[in-house]
Amino acid sequence: QLRLVESGGGLVQPGGSLRLACSAPGSALDEYHIGWFRQAPGKEREGISCISNRGGTKYSNSVKGRFAISRDNAENTVYLQMNDLKPEDTAVYYCAADTLLITTTQASCYLTSPFDYWGQGIQVTVSS
Repeated sequence: QLRLVESGGGLVQPGGSLRLACSAPGSALDEYHIGWFRQAPGKEREGISCISNRGGTKYSNSVKGRFAISRDNAENTVYLQMNDLKPEDTAVYYCAADTLLITTTQASCYLTSPFDYWGQGIQVTVSS
């Protein structure tokens, strides 16, 4: 079973950047599709990006062109580079891993796919 841990959140001004990291202490991430999700107060959880175990990426329209997902298998870490941050990006951000059935049978990641493993979440606040 995977334990996922997010890091890199915090407070940033509009237009600024943050890089989130998703790690799995004691486990290997390389075989999993990994997604990044966020949830703002009073809103439903939103899938914003995913990366397949082959490196293919997808983005929601809300972050396309501003965020970039990547993975470093040597570091056993998946990153989410967030640029040109806006107040509406304020949310708790979660990384998640697909089910093994999905990751072993589908080459691409899909934000609508089931994700079995979730991190604890990390706050990102974009404010002046």
